[in-house]
Amino acid sequence: MVIRELKEEEKDLLQDFLYEAIFVPEGMEPPPKDIIERPELKLYYEDFGTGPADFCFVADDNGKVVGAVWTRIMHDYGFVDAETPSFAISLIKEYRGKGIGTKLMKKMREHLKNQGFKNASLAVQKSNYAVRMYEKVGFKTVDENSEEYIMVCDLGKE
Repeated sequence: MVIRELKEEEKDLLQDFLYEAIFVPEGMEPPPKDIIERPELKLYYEDFGTGPADFCFVADDNGKVVGAVWTRIMHDYGFVDAETPSFAISLIKEYRGKGIGTKLMKKMREHLKNQGFKNASLAVQKSNYAVRMYEKVGFKTVDENSEEYIMVCDLGKE
């Protein structure tokens, strides 16, 4: 398993990984694939690579991209301010629970810190098992609503 930067010709993968990132609680039906065409979700991938915090790392298993973490400064669910990139992360189901997500998150954290960013943010549904992983890599809950936690990571801290 290699963690590497997303290649230009792989940008369409972000749409697939965005769909995979949609948390579906146990026993619920997944939403239709075209949900990612909604304006509030398109901002995660549309024109990716044009913003100052548009970065993406992927987990590559012998030539197959099995996971991705990407950031942008965007008015998404995890938006805190105009200087803080928001995280998105997703893994193909069979690759979850193997520490790959943690490696991707740590790699992106380090990259953002090296790029001069002070913080990073994300939003996660309260019932999502990934909350523990986000806490493990340094994210802390700063706000919440009935469904989600808004989490921020101070990139200066280890």
